[in-house]
Amino acid sequence: MRLAEPLCASWQAELELGFELRGARTVLAQRRHEGPLQVQKPLYPEGDAVCHAIVLHPPGGIAGGDQLRITARVAPGAHALLTTPGAGKWYRSAGAWAEQGLTFDVRGRIEWLPQETIVFDGARAAMHTRVDLAPDAHYLGWEILCLGRSGAGERFTRGTCRVATEVRRAGRLIWLERGLIEAGGALLDSPAGFAGHSVCATLLATGDIPDEVLAACRADSGIAVTRLPELLVARYVGDSSEEAKQALVRAWSLLRPCVLGRPAAEPRIWRT
Repeated sequence: MRLAEPLCASWQAELELGFELRGARTVLAQRRHEGPLQVQKPLYPEGDAVCHAIVLHPPGGIAGGDQLRITARVAPGAHALLTTPGAGKWYRSAGAWAEQGLTFDVRGRIEWLPQETIVFDGARAAMHTRVDLAPDAHYLGWEILCLGRSGAGERFTRGTCRVATEVRRAGRLIWLERGLIEAGGALLDSPAGFAGHSVCATLLATGDIPDEVLAACRADSGIAVTRLPELLVARYVGDSSEEAKQALVRAWSLLRPCVLGRPAAEPRIWRT
């Protein structure tokens, strides 16, 4: 058996989380799961105001036919930070698509800061993210996408990856991005695409970003930064997931105080 082609039935998994503010503490008030998606107990490494939750997918990878759904609702005044314990892996498929859908319904503040996503050669992966914000809610999140396992000398020569992200505020669309990445396609080598690189990353931060914070983000040569009327977008393109994460962490450290009103406090799981 090839490890990249696990012989198992497809997983249909759902995880629903609800965060509320009780007193001065953000609590995980709702937690429901079906299939292999769970969270560890709520963590408070920076005090009661922010609830950290680690999303776990025990199988360790997503195979053709798997469907994962993660929903998080954040009530007014609450602040949730979601991350993952390690890299997400999308295995190569014999033909079936694998899907992951993220839905965030935010009345307070949420951060989505997963570790990198590795798309194996031959995978057929579809990733969808939707963020619905109340008028005064905030989102700060990123995605790091690695095409192929470059450390093992593997390139993304077969397969397809679909990505879609939309952000709405009070029902009004403020960001929409859809991508179709086909192995061997022109996008991988195009200067307007991956330019021959294997790793890309995107960070989104809602709100009005001050000029001095924008300038500090742009001073980082590892990323390109665009400020829109209600959103800041930071991009990385290169060949190192670690380099991408470090660049996004630096941007996140600058943006978090002005967007979310708190200094940067890295999840402890990143250092284990």
